[in-house]
Amino acid sequence: MSSTGVAPGGARVMVVEDDTTVRSVVGDYLRAAGLEVSLHADGTSARSALERALPDVLVVDRMLPGVSGDELCREVRARSDIPILMLTALGAVKDRIAGLEHGADDYLAKPFAMRELQLRVQALLRRRAVVVAAGAFTAGDFVVDPVRRVATVAGSGRELALTSREYDLFLFFARNPGRVLTRDEILREVWNWRVGDGATITVHVRRLREKIEPDPRFPVYLRTEWGEGYRFTPRPDA
Repeated sequence: MSSTGVAPGGARVMVVEDDTTVRSVVGDYLRAAGLEVSLHADGTSARSALERALPDVLVVDRMLPGVSGDELCREVRARSDIPILMLTALGAVKDRIAGLEHGADDYLAKPFAMRELQLRVQALLRRRAVVVAAGAFTAGDFVVDPVRRVATVAGSGRELALTSREYDLFLFFARNPGRVLTRDEILREVWNWRVGDGATITVHVRRLREKIEPDPRFPVYLRTEWGEGYRFTPRPDA
C-alpha cells in the first residue's frame, strides 16, 4: 500500500454490469486508477469466472439477465469474504437493504459519480489489505486476531463465520467494549463515510447478531441503545 493510502496497484476488480456504456466507462476509470479489471455483461458468465478465480473486489449490478446480482452475492458469500459492492438502480431503502442482506458489503445507487465508485472500491481494498500490528486480544467471551482477521469464541475456539465487513464491525465493537457507539461514529470509523444510510448499519448489526448471539431475537452481547446507538458487552453475565 502506498503512503497516500490508495489501494494497492494491480488489485483485481470484477465488474458485472449489463449496460454496455456503464460497463465500459467503469472499466476504463478503474483501470486508469491502477486496478486490474475484468468485465462481464451478465451473471452467467460472471459465475463461471468466479468459479475459476475470485477477484479482490466484486462490483455487481443487482439487476442482471440470467443469474441476478443477488444470486451472485449469495453464492460468493457462501464461500468467501471478498468485499462486494452492489450497484443498484433501485432507490428505495428496502431495495438497498435487500442487497445487503444477500451479502453485499456496500452499495451505490445509480446514477453515480465515477470518482465515488473508485473511492468506494479503494476503501474496500484498504480494509481487506490492512494488517494490524497488535496481536490477538480477548474481548470477554471472544478472541479477536487482527492479523489473521479472525474472531473465535473463547474456550471452544469456534471461529465466527464473518464476512469482511462484519469482521470490521465486530472488531470496532470489540475495541470499544461498554461504550455506546453512535451510527454516525460507526459509519465514519468502519465504513469511512462522512454521511450514509443508517439502514446499512441496521442490516449488518442484525447479521452480526445472528453469528454471535445465543438468541438473536434477545441480544445479550450487542444491544441497541434506543435513540443513541449500540453497546457491545463482551461478557454480559460478568
